[in-house]
Amino acid sequence: MKYLICDDSKMARKMLIKSLKSLVGDDIEIVEASNGLEAIQAYKDNSPFITFMDLTMPEMNGFDAVENICKLDKNAKVIVVSADIQEASMTKAKTNGALGFIKKPINEDNLKPVLEKLKVL
Repeated sequence: MKYLICDDSKMARKMLIKSLKSLVGDDIEIVEASNGLEAIQAYKDNSPFITFMDLTMPEMNGFDAVENICKLDKNAKVIVVSADIQEASMTKAKTNGALGFIKKPINEDNLKPVLEKLKVL
């Protein structure tokens, strides 16, 4: 199963990868992107099962990337992972197509319910 992880912070990507592998196992394929533009191209090239998207990034922010990915694929499963927990940001992300929202820092405890909801676990 393929996962796309988009965050401009390499450390944030590593933390998510560690939690993801701990929950679902090492036998997964992970594609990384560091901004929204890279995420859109990576999505086109890889058709991931789930995309994890930060909101605040250079080049293209996560709001626009989520919207673009969801226009490309109406069945896209995009989860926002962000420290921006303002109600307006969560609402905008969901309006743009995100299925869920995880507050940073990510760990197994806050990732597990999302994976269960998406029937990964």
